[in-house]
Amino acid sequence: MSKTIGIDLGTTNSCVSVVEGGNPVIIPNERGGRTTPSVVAFTKEGERLVGDVAVRQYVTNSARTVSSVKRHMGTDWRFTVDGKAYSAQEISAIILAKLKKDAENYLGEPVTDAVITVPAYFNDIQRQATKDAGRIAGLNVLRIINEPTSAALAYGLDNGAPQKIMVYDLGGGTFDVSIIEIGEGVIEVLATNGDNHLGGDDFDERVTGYLVDLIKKEYRIDIKRDPAAYQRVREASEQAKKELSSSETAYIMLPYLSVNGAEPVNFEYTLTRAKFNELTGDLIDRTALPVRNALTDAGIAASELGRVLLVGGSTRIPAVQEKVYQLTGIVPSKNINPDECVAQGAAAQGSTLSGGALTVYGGESGILLLDVTPLSLSIETVGGVATRLVERNTTLPVHYSQIFSTAAPYQRNVEINVLQGERPMARDNKSIGKFRLNGIKRAPAGVPQIEVTFDIDANGILTVSARDLDTGRQQSITITGNERMSDAEIEQAIRDAQQYAARDGIRRGLFEVNAEAKRTISEAQGILENGKKTMPKEEKKQIKADISELQRLIAAEKPDRMTEGDLEQLRGAVSRLKAHTGMRAG
Repeated sequence: MSKTIGIDLGTTNSCVSVVEGGNPVIIPNERGGRTTPSVVAFTKEGERLVGDVAVRQYVTNSARTVSSVKRHMGTDWRFTVDGKAYSAQEISAIILAKLKKDAENYLGEPVTDAVITVPAYFNDIQRQATKDAGRIAGLNVLRIINEPTSAALAYGLDNGAPQKIMVYDLGGGTFDVSIIEIGEGVIEVLATNGDNHLGGDDFDERVTGYLVDLIKKEYRIDIKRDPAAYQRVREASEQAKKELSSSETAYIMLPYLSVNGAEPVNFEYTLTRAKFNELTGDLIDRTALPVRNALTDAGIAASELGRVLLVGGSTRIPAVQEKVYQLTGIVPSKNINPDECVAQGAAAQGSTLSGGALTVYGGESGILLLDVTPLSLSIETVGGVATRLVERNTTLPVHYSQIFSTAAPYQRNVEINVLQGERPMARDNKSIGKFRLNGIKRAPAGVPQIEVTFDIDANGILTVSARDLDTGRQQSITITGNERMSDAEIEQAIRDAQQYAARDGIRRGLFEVNAEAKRTISEAQGILENGKKTMPKEEKKQIKADISELQRLIAAEKPDRMTEGDLEQLRGAVSRLKAHTGMRAG
């Protein structure tokens, strides 16, 4: 039986590992490198270059070279070359195929099975896109697992003492933080949070922009208009960033960068660590909120953490390490390799899934990995409410069903709108898929019973189904790339939920009270009609006045401006009308 490999498909670099002799080992590429740049180039002769060889020709072939494709997974982004538009999945598949080939050369046998890692904050669309990329590359993807979880698994192989740890994962394009509990043979994710558009690329862009401005000011030329020169500045910026992790200064020298009139531009500059920190300080500060949110969601204080693991190349930045210490009071652990541990954890999980031999702490024969879903999942119900079925940070896999009904009499079909996000109203979340259940038996509103089921597998991929319990008719959808939730939308979803929590509560309360108010008015009008000959005149007058007042309040509603006091006034009007018509409360 062929071995299962573990792949860390990174924004900047990728890494592949396999379990040998009971331990995960890194598979080197053809140049002996332990990581491979996630860069793909297309030559004019039709050859595809991947990794270091693609990086080397970037300056002279920038228009036909693509990097950081991971940031586009699950979107409609395309890279067009020679008239063909490549999706993010297709470009990623080229990288994965290269890693597969390296593994086969190393092992001397064909490789088909793999475990691939993704950022914890990848949504269903992005996870499916990653799985599709693996399939395009000829891989049977046994599991998609979260990068911080994979790193914790690699750490836990040698550190089996029960403890709670934080994994702070700042890579080339994404940031994740996870709170994970390690027990005897069990690694359980308690909470995860993050920023899907924050990473080393953003640090490079800050330095690049600063240098471009310096060149423009000194030489009065815009380097951005020269792709080859701009790429040289960007590469120098990345190199300077790396040097500043171990040195206080980085000397940048770019001879013959461009031409100013007839004179060549030879750019030289010494970038200090202090200036670098000034340029990137706000990026590092952006990691603070996800850290606090993850601790809150896990229900623990930073003082309860046994260790903080740093994952991803960007965690080598001294200011990042200092920020982690400020946030947790713990000096981050450096006993795992931030570039390799994610792939090693994936290899360990692959070995477990395929029944291979794995050396685990305490003599255990395997590890149970319990991951979580990063965002809440809901469906849209009456009044535009997002009725939540699966809370964020729910342990995977998930199977949850809830009974709903029709909102209109004799309704023959219902549309199921699947939402992802933390806001209580549907319009404020992202619709990631819709489908229609037809053939519902004709009945008054509220009578049919529609069972909606959410199934999330161990990969974090969602399937939603709806079934009419009376007729047995069923329809389902697996969330795929047809509907997308961008990285920025996910990031914004959490921030908006916190920023507008109070206002959202009022708006949701308004929809609930509004629906109750309209039902109460309808029933009161029926009571008036039925009792028009027997009801005392004063009682009829009071009920009519209550109805008028309630209708006036409904007409005057402004959801975005309402206060809690306005909501209480509306509730009071509903209660008075109920009392005067002898209705039951509630």
